[in-house]
Amino acid sequence: MAKDVIIACDFPSASETFAFLDRFTEEKPFVKIGMELYYAEGPQIVRALKARGHKIFLDLKLHDIPNTVKKAMRVLAGLDADIVNLHAAGTRAMMEAALEGLTRPDGSRPLLIAVTQLTSTDQQSMEQELLIGRPLDEVVLAYAQNAAAAGLDGVVCSPLEAGKVHAVCGANFLTVTPGVRFAEGEKGDQKRVTTPALARELGSDYIVVGRPITQAADPVAAYRRCVKEFIG
Repeated sequence: MAKDVIIACDFPSASETFAFLDRFTEEKPFVKIGMELYYAEGPQIVRALKARGHKIFLDLKLHDIPNTVKKAMRVLAGLDADIVNLHAAGTRAMMEAALEGLTRPDGSRPLLIAVTQLTSTDQQSMEQELLIGRPLDEVVLAYAQNAAAAGLDGVVCSPLEAGKVHAVCGANFLTVTPGVRFAEGEKGDQKRVTTPALARELGSDYIVVGRPITQAADPVAAYRRCVKEFIG
């Protein structure tokens, strides 16, 4: 399965996003559009980046009743993103409805993946705030199995859980993993983190990297370092 580095373009405007991506004169990186950029610019930002030749991970993390998510996914299907996501905590029924809404009349659709537990969540916060008493790994794997049973293509998880997800859901079940930092980098608000090289060893299919690239003095060099460490 092909691996790739996805740059998290967490910028507040299209102009800043374009200025950042204009620095890449030899590559067309796979990019993530998250809530900040999408809410600022709307669906046109997806169309604009697709027109520039970028693959898009549309990271909106839908989580609502099944019918609402189904109708929202029907709209998102028209944007031609490559990957779309939702929260696995919305239950299997919601994920099945999302898949139905995302599938176009001709049967095509973007990849659909489910967020298991955010990489900013640790065991303590999960137990004390979410009132989930099971071990974090167990919760992630259970959510991944629910996503697989609903027909989804993969999950968002920490690189620390990627190999375990493949073990229970199969080698072709995608693991898209944020929480990646260079060895000398700051963790920021992430708690379950690895380096690009370790993410590769642990079985991540895609790594999502934001600040270590976007806030680097030389973002292109940082991106290339990520690619070299993760893909080789």
